[in-house]
Amino acid sequence: MYNPIFSKSFSRTERKRFGSCAIFLCFIIALGISSSLKPHLHLLSLIGDAVKTQLSITDVGNMLVVDDGTRRIIKPIVVNPTEYLQLPSDAAQNKLIVNHTTNIITSTDSENGSKMEPKHATMCRNSNYCEMEGDIRVQGKSSTIMLSSQSIQSWSVEPYPRKGTSRVKKWTIKLVPHVPNCTQHHTHPAILFSMGGFAGNYFHDFADILFPLYLTSSHFQGEAQFLATDHKPWWITKFRHILKKLTKHSILDIDGETSQVHCYSKMRIGLRFHRELITNNPVSSPSMQDFRLLLRDAYSLRRDGAGRTPRPRLMIVDRKRTRVLTNKRQVSKLARKMGFEVVAANMPGFAGAVNSCDVLVGVHGAGLTNMVFLPDRAVLIQVVPFGNVDGFGRLDFGNPAAGMGLRYLEYKIGAEESSLSRKYSKDHRILRNPESYVKWEQVWSIYLNQQNVTLDLRRFKPTLAKALKLLRR
Repeated sequence: MYNPIFSKSFSRTERKRFGSCAIFLCFIIALGISSSLKPHLHLLSLIGDAVKTQLSITDVGNMLVVDDGTRRIIKPIVVNPTEYLQLPSDAAQNKLIVNHTTNIITSTDSENGSKMEPKHATMCRNSNYCEMEGDIRVQGKSSTIMLSSQSIQSWSVEPYPRKGTSRVKKWTIKLVPHVPNCTQHHTHPAILFSMGGFAGNYFHDFADILFPLYLTSSHFQGEAQFLATDHKPWWITKFRHILKKLTKHSILDIDGETSQVHCYSKMRIGLRFHRELITNNPVSSPSMQDFRLLLRDAYSLRRDGAGRTPRPRLMIVDRKRTRVLTNKRQVSKLARKMGFEVVAANMPGFAGAVNSCDVLVGVHGAGLTNMVFLPDRAVLIQVVPFGNVDGFGRLDFGNPAAGMGLRYLEYKIGAEESSLSRKYSKDHRILRNPESYVKWEQVWSIYLNQQNVTLDLRRFKPTLAKALKLLRR
């Protein structure tokens, strides 16, 4: 049975924009305007701004800010370790918890005469994903999906891949003989999913929503309408280029449809999910490689293959608050001496900049999610912090790399390369026996939230040399 390893690709990064008026009168006018108008607030994640605007990035994190013109800092996502990243196990994903089908005989004009056809069908593989066909009514006011049926059943669904997440609205599915009248009829299928959970953290934007949304919707070839619960306009804006490739329809804020009953004949509640950025069968379609082709189309990325330049391009992903690479300048200098062209991580058109590179280097964190934009055969080098975090790194970035057609290298730092070695004595348990810290709260608070990295250049050099060798094959 799959025992999920808690991921942790979130650091807290503060971003503030201070504005002031040149004269006192401007200040008074600004106060008057702010008091008379209620600003429309939406949340932005730091790394996500790159995908939204194609602007430069030098930060990675999950701190949320209010984009009302002031960019005020608000509280970061508070992670409850008991609910974070709890995925359905293999057994749960393969076990039908609801499988209800009602058949009727309908006459046809075919040579075979009468034919058995399903009238109503409901199949739920777990509490996060269901498929339905029949006379379906969606009532946003009560967060209820009703299917006309002679049998009476009801159950709860949380349309987000991570189980038990408090930031996701639960929906009720009911099989009932009497359903409310439709106010809007739709001939296309629908997919209901949540923009709650850990949306706003760049890694989870892709791992929990975008890639699963692609897996769920691809066979509808853009015809499915997306119904978003926990709707976030800023999230749609940020990923609009990708979403336009997934659906021809506008995304409906289903929670806001309080006076409507939307009717469909086919619907998916929740999203298909296998692993972080992985499908169970990477050879079959849809696959992660298919998704990467869609991303290249969405962002007009030109390169499909790496390693074809005299001086391979290398980018180092920056972090500013935790797991900071403190000697980035020296690492860049070493890479140049070895034959790389080092590309700045704060250049415009970030997705295109990553796609232009042959190697992406970074300390474990959400910024490595930009591997999705790398060309095929590029190399991802993950610098794994000191401590019991190796499994997290492989789960989030090492394992998915193969399905993306990338080469993966892992550099595990030693205690002397960690800032923890300057905070604790050599015989302290944190340095002497890091494997003894296995609880998520401990790993997060010590090894992910308190640690910066200073690479030993002599020790790291062979990893860069191996990357060069891989690119020349």
